[in-house]
Amino acid sequence: MEFKTPQINLYVKDLAASRAFYEKLGFKLAFTAEMEGEPVHQEFVLDGFKVGLASRTSANQVHGLNPGTERASELVLWTEDTDSAIRYVLENGGTLQREPHDFLNGLRAGWVRDPDGNPIQLVCRKY
Repeated sequence: MEFKTPQINLYVKDLAASRAFYEKLGFKLAFTAEMEGEPVHQEFVLDGFKVGLASRTSANQVHGLNPGTERASELVLWTEDTDSAIRYVLENGGTLQREPHDFLNGLRAGWVRDPDGNPIQLVCRKY
């Protein structure tokens, strides 16, 4: 058995708001699935990485899933400057989860949440 083309799907309340948020981070729309003419799942690519955004309502209607509020994963985005990236995300609809801080050997990270509360780690190497 072979597995390929991994991606992360995030269940969201407002697909349009989430799309706008991720597009401001540089993700490009690659695919849209619709139900009755309305988008219910969209996939975006950034630097070869794919993230899917699926409406919580459609996950329930189509798959019988009930996405909860507990988070068991995060999206990690590497950047040249964590502090600037945090400010940019906050200016574009994100909320602060954890202030940027230095750790390990020359790394700096901070955490924000997207409009649906999904955690995003912004990290850079400090040289």
